[in-house]
Amino acid sequence: MLKTTGYRLLALCSLALGLVGIPLPGLPTVPFVLLSAWAAGKGWPQFEEWLLAHQRFGPSIRQWRQQGAVSRRAKWLASGMMLASMLLLWLSTAPLLLKTILPGCLLLVAVWLWRRPQPQETADD
Repeated sequence: MLKTTGYRLLALCSLALGLVGIPLPGLPTVPFVLLSAWAAGKGWPQFEEWLLAHQRFGPSIRQWRQQGAVSRRAKWLASGMMLASMLLLWLSTAPLLLKTILPGCLLLVAVWLWRRPQPQETADD
């Protein structure tokens, strides 16, 4: 029971963070939605089914699960948000160490992201 409750809380919190990430640069949406679907699959099958059937989130989740794929649009949006986040960071009063380390981390994430395959048409799409 405690384990199921933990997965359900993780699913809800992850989805909430993903929704908050839609308008906020620097907070990613897709990874939180994917985490939400994973957690729901462990402890809340009905919520997982809802996410998979969702018009906006469902296709991305299915593409990731079936092919490890990320759409070109999502790659461009994520890259743009990372760039905007770096620019905002450089204009901020953040410590210099953070201003030098974070761009390198974001660059590694961008390289990994762009190396992911693009979705192929499947019978489920």
